[in-house]
Amino acid sequence: MEFKATQIAEILGGDIVGDASATVSTLAKIEEGEKGSMTFLSNPKYTSYIYTTNASIVIVNKSFEPTAEISATLIKVEDAYQAFTQILEFYNEYKNQKVGIDMNTFISDSAKIGQEIYLGAFAYIGENVVIGNNVKIYPQCYIGDNVEIQDNTTLFSGVKVYADCVIGKNCKIHSGTVIGSDGFGFAPTETGEYKSIPQIGNVVIEDHVDIGANCTIDRATMGTTFIRKGVKLDNLVHVAHNVSIDENTVIAGQSGIAGSSKIGKYCMFGGQVGISGHVSIGDNVKISAKSGVTRNIKNDAVLRGIPSMDYNEYNKAYVMFKKLPEIIKELKNK
Repeated sequence: MEFKATQIAEILGGDIVGDASATVSTLAKIEEGEKGSMTFLSNPKYTSYIYTTNASIVIVNKSFEPTAEISATLIKVEDAYQAFTQILEFYNEYKNQKVGIDMNTFISDSAKIGQEIYLGAFAYIGENVVIGNNVKIYPQCYIGDNVEIQDNTTLFSGVKVYADCVIGKNCKIHSGTVIGSDGFGFAPTETGEYKSIPQIGNVVIEDHVDIGANCTIDRATMGTTFIRKGVKLDNLVHVAHNVSIDENTVIAGQSGIAGSSKIGKYCMFGGQVGISGHVSIGDNVKISAKSGVTRNIKNDAVLRGIPSMDYNEYNKAYVMFKKLPEIIKELKNK
């Protein structure tokens, strides 16, 4: 679908400089822009590309003043980066605006289905499932018995949601993710074997949560594993049974949180962070990539290392660690 410069300017509240009838049908980087594409300029180091790009429309800051001829139509806004983000959201919403029920889906007679939903081919909807309005469930998803999925949530292809779990409004869950699989619960026996402990809890995911591809969020042994409002999980994140992740915390890929740990609000974890079981991490905690946390952490801490320690203290210690062979050599020569 094509969009005119006038339509885009109206969406963004921007001013047009150039051909107001210019049309675009795709988005591009400014250095890769072709005719029919739209791009943006916000970082000054890319300014030279605005004079050479073949893009039909470029979003720029109102403060931008060209120093040479520009072939593209400009749309001037207060913040070009934020405006282009708005366009990306609009484009993504339009692209994923699917409605209807494909062939070869299975919907239990006891399921309650909202309006304006999409069910892709080979999706399975179990007993007593409740699906809200404008929910999109892509092909080959499995929705177990008694699951609730609230309004405006999207599950991409191959997502599996086990029985009794709840997913809030305006969530996005990407392909391959499993919600509500058994927690890692096994009890040793007298013979040295391990007996499985039934995991009878569930997972509750609140509103505005984004979960990447191939994540695993385990159901609680008893009670609930909580992913609170606004949490963002990258690809390949594992959340174990009875964990609670509080509001607006973000966790990068390949991180793992062991059972019954509690993560506070507004935390930021880098990639491959490991959290031991039964620890409590406060609000606004930042943990550097590849760190390992084995103890309770207070609010506002910044951590690095295995086991983790204060970020600045770690950096000081690392300087000495690099000098350790030299220090040992000096000691031997004394």
